[in-house]
Amino acid sequence: MGMNVLKELSKNGNTFTVDDALKVSGSTKEVIWVILSRMEEKGWIERIEKGKYMIIPLDSKKGEYTLHEFVIGSLLVEPYCIAYWSALHFYGFTEQIPRTVFIQTTSRKKNRMPEIFGIDYQVVQIKESRFFGIRREWIDETSVNITDREKTIVDCLDKPRYCGGVVEVAKALKTREFDKKELVKYAERIENTGVIRRLGYLCDLLEIDIVLPDLDTKNFLYLDPGMPKEGERSSKWGLVINLDDKVLGELE
Repeated sequence: MGMNVLKELSKNGNTFTVDDALKVSGSTKEVIWVILSRMEEKGWIERIEKGKYMIIPLDSKKGEYTLHEFVIGSLLVEPYCIAYWSALHFYGFTEQIPRTVFIQTTSRKKNRMPEIFGIDYQVVQIKESRFFGIRREWIDETSVNITDREKTIVDCLDKPRYCGGVVEVAKALKTREFDKKELVKYAERIENTGVIRRLGYLCDLLEIDIVLPDLDTKNFLYLDPGMPKEGERSSKWGLVINLDDKVLGELE
């Protein structure tokens, strides 16, 4: 029975849930748990997370096969999209390879930092109003949600700690491989003046011609909240420029 269930499940891709198994088997939960346990013992499937499994190809061995980390990340929470540093690297905006896969969602997840098959995942919850700018990419024959180029830049300016810092965003901007009008639209839509301030300062630094909305702010924010809290002030953008001249010079 297990092989028949597996054949039916594999018709819909290389991952499945317990609910999927219940539908194709017509069994009770008690029976399906037994079937899944036996399939796992035989090395036909491997548990990703509670109630979520991947199918191991017949010519592969358990422990030697895994799916792309974005595919696994897509199963951890709903709705979801691959974001922040992971998306920066996907687009070639940074040469740094993140050790963690970053996933954005509007839902709560009990375990926000799971480790699966030796890979660390970080689930970041945001407001529904900020969950936009998502495209689909095919990875390992699976359609995966990922933030588009412009939303990736905006998200990283919003939460630099999830992308390796503002310097990594500057590298992305330096490529100029984005739509400026879309970038400005997203920067306004996310409703965080820090995004507009950081974007404006970095575009000035990189001599990128961009039209941003006027700001009426009296407080100062840090260019990079994760860096030491000292530096010269930019009255134009309301920022404390807390990156040293050497780093900034390398970006120009």
